[in-house]
Amino acid sequence: MSIGLISAVPFEGEIILKYLKRITTEVFEGLTCYRGRIWDKDIVYLASGIGKTNASHTVTILIEKFSPRLVINFGVGGAYPSSGLKIGDIAIAEKEIYGDEEKYFNEFPLDKILLKKFVKSFNLITRHGSAELAEASSLVTKMKPGPFVTVSTCTGTIKRALELEKRFNAICENMEGVAVAHICTLYGIPMVEIRGISNIVEDRDMSKWDLKLAAENCQMVVMEFLKEI
Repeated sequence: MSIGLISAVPFEGEIILKYLKRITTEVFEGLTCYRGRIWDKDIVYLASGIGKTNASHTVTILIEKFSPRLVINFGVGGAYPSSGLKIGDIAIAEKEIYGDEEKYFNEFPLDKILLKKFVKSFNLITRHGSAELAEASSLVTKMKPGPFVTVSTCTGTIKRALELEKRFNAICENMEGVAVAHICTLYGIPMVEIRGISNIVEDRDMSKWDLKLAAENCQMVVMEFLKEI
């Protein structure tokens, strides 16, 4: 059975596509599905588009068409001020929370056995033969698991960031993860979420962000995780 990979936008998956071997493509409902092999595992990768609706649509297509044994949602995210995370670090979701609709939906815990395997793969991240992977892995100074919050738009003030952080005891926010977790829960498919930190959630100043570093580090860790599972 295949492993499904979903990022929000294509730049978050550029390295994954580079390492995907024997690629074939199919288009379903406007979504391009890239199928191939990494570490001799059958992989299907899709870029969903930003936001919960796009993510829900994409993971539904992925599950209905390819029946993956596991879904990995990955990409960039913002770290909350007290998380201890810095730009370029890696955050792993222990659970996903609806930040805007929390009164109406449950939290979605993510697969604990797979999380343990992820920690193992992170510890082994420098044990590979690729110079590019080795260089990127050296940039990942910290990995931290914890609760994630999915929001409808990126938080743009320190006041709101501290409010969300305190309310949910969260370390990271994003715009798609809870939707992927929700659909995977309905279908009974395990899901792991991995985020590279592109910014600290505070009064917005995009000159401080590093989307490229966050996306690259995240993909390097995804690659190592795929090797271990």
